[in-house]
Amino acid sequence: MGMSQRDLVDLRDALRAFAAARDWDSYHTPKNLVMALSAEVGELTDLFQWLTPEEAKDAMKDPDLAWNVRDELADVMHYLTRLADKLGVDLVEASFAKIDRNERRFPTGSLTPVPVEKGEL
Repeated sequence: MGMSQRDLVDLRDALRAFAAARDWDSYHTPKNLVMALSAEVGELTDLFQWLTPEEAKDAMKDPDLAWNVRDELADVMHYLTRLADKLGVDLVEASFAKIDRNERRFPTGSLTPVPVEKGEL
C-alpha cells in the first residue's frame, strides 16, 4: 500500500484546526495526550489480543477488522502527532535520529547491542 502525498505538517495543521474549532486546545496537555494515546494503543491491542499470528497477519483481509484497525491506527497517529506538536518534537527528525542510533546500537551481523549514550539522539 502506498503512502499518502500529504505529510505530518498537513496532519498537524488539520489536528490543530480541529482542536481549536472545538476549543479543546486547553485540554490537549502533554499529560492528557499521553493518557489518550495510551488508551488508543490499548484499543488497537484489543483488536489483536486473541488472534493467532496467522490471523493477525491477515487482519486487513477481514473488512470489519480492517476498518477497526485503520480507525484505531488513526486515533494513535492523531494523539501522537498532537503530543509531538505540543512538545515541539519533529516526529520525522526524531524517528530518523532513532534509526541512526539503532544502526549503531545493532550493527548488522551481530546479535549483541552496542551501548549508545542517551544524548546521542
